[in-house]
This record gives sequence, structure tokens and C-alpha cells, in this order.
Amino acid sequence: MGKLLIVGTVAFDAIETPFGKTDKILGGAATFIGLAASQFKVKSAIVSVVGEDFPQDYLNLLTEKNIDISGLQVIKGGKTFFWSGKYHNDLNSRDTLSTELNVLADFTPVVPNNFKDAEVLMLGNLHPDTQLSVINQMEERPKLIVLDTMNFWMDHALEALKEVIKHIDVITINDEEARQLTGEHSLVRAAEKIHVMGPKFVVIKKGEHGALLFHKSKVFFAPALPLEEVFDPTGAGDTFAGGFTGYLAESENISFNNLKSAVIHGSNLASFCVERFGTERMEKLEKKEVNNRLLQFKELTQFDIELQ
Repeated sequence: MGKLLIVGTVAFDAIETPFGKTDKILGGAATFIGLAASQFKVKSAIVSVVGEDFPQDYLNLLTEKNIDISGLQVIKGGKTFFWSGKYHNDLNSRDTLSTELNVLADFTPVVPNNFKDAEVLMLGNLHPDTQLSVINQMEERPKLIVLDTMNFWMDHALEALKEVIKHIDVITINDEEARQLTGEHSLVRAAEKIHVMGPKFVVIKKGEHGALLFHKSKVFFAPALPLEEVFDPTGAGDTFAGGFTGYLAESENISFNNLKSAVIHGSNLASFCVERFGTERMEKLEKKEVNNRLLQFKELTQFDIELQ
């Protein structure tokens, strides 16, 4: 059983979509990643920070999913990171209504001693300096370091981001971010430029249009499963990352062919995440449902063809 170390936010979200709105609910990149990875036979741990206002029920949920929270700092008297947003009718774009860093503003990650030898390190969306500090705390280099980032860091900490990108194996970003990072409109050229920056593998997410995996001259495309209803896209990208890294930590195989399977597993779990607000769907997700939908992915992408 492989070890997966997850670094990212554990937070409160308040979300509004065309289908409804919530008060403060459980959110955060590390939360979604951890819940998705719990679908696999892995030992996982979260490195993050919350305030004293973070409910014990939420902490219990994480431990019930066999997620080690010894690296989750609880700051006495502090308030947990909070984000609220409103999605447009197409659900592909949103407006941020509020961002309150609270305890995250002074967060210094501390990796638990029993996870300093983790084989897979998942660096969720945080300041690049914070991500790099975690890499530097590992006793030996993980077999696979996966980085998620966003356009905010490209705008405000580009040099620090480029530095951490030198040290990773896989980057997961969306198509808009890939274009911004490289200045290339073509995603093939963008991936080529990102390879030069350091990563062996580049995953470019295209939301409801699937995801692309690049490795040298090889390209793999995974479609997104057509869904009858998308309720809330919050956390879908992080859920993808959790499925991707959870599968790789369990299988302990980082070949290109196995990364293709990891992309499918990530896409599969992300398709559940969007069916309810926040983490609600992922909290109750059962293995049988996951396997049934994997079969749908297989049917979606397999075909026979005769060449003349």
C-alpha cells in the first residue's frame, strides 16, 4: 500500500449556482483531494491549517475516510480559510464574492515524520513557496511529485512558480492557465514548453471537454462523461487530482500507460463531485458506484475499426 501526502487548503466554502446556494460548507483543495484518494487502498495524510472554528464533525469525517490529519494544524482562536463564489448559468465561469485567508495567511506547513517518505506527493493549489517548502521537508525525493496551480500565482508569483515547477514530475492545469503560462494558444505547443520547464508529464484539463495528458511526443485524451445534470463544479479539479494520485499511489506504477489509467480514474471521480454541492457526493460515494461509472467510461471510449 503506497503513501500519498496531500498539501492544500481545508476550508469553508459558500456557493451559489443556478440550482441553489449554500451557507458555509466543507471545502478546500486538500479536502476534495483526500476524499477522492480515499477510494483507493492508500495511506494518505493532509498537511494544512484550520481555525478553532472548524467543526469536530469535519475532522471526524476525514479520519473516518482513513486520512491521517496529524499534519492538519488547528490554530487556537483562529478562523478557517473561507471562500465564496457565484457561478454563471453555463457553470464554466464564476465570480469570487469573498476570500478570507484567515489562518492560511501565516501557514507554515509541517510534514508529519511518518509521511516524509511518501511515494507520491500531491501539491494542491497554494503559494509556490509553500509548495516548495514541503518538497524540501521530504526525507527522500518522492517517486512522483504532482503540482496543481492556477492563474493567480502566474499573475502574482510567477518566478516562484517557475522555481517549484523545476522540481516536479506532473503539472495539472486547465487550458486557459496552460496558455497563460506559456504564451502559446496551441495546447500541444504549450505542453512542449512546460516540459522544458521541468515536468515529465503535463495534464491539461478542459472541464466538460475532458483532459489531455502529454509525455514527450505522446498524447492521450480522456473525455469527460456526459452528465444529465451538473450541480456544482466546485472542487472538480481537486477531485480529479485526488483520483489521479490515489490511483497512482495504490498501483505504484508511474509509466505513461498507467498515467493514462490515472487520468480516467480522476475524470471518473470528478464526474461524481459535480452532482451535489461541495463535498456532499464524495462523502457518501460507494465503490460499486465508482466501478459502474468506470464501465461507462470504457464504453464511451472503446470502438472497433477496420482499416482498408
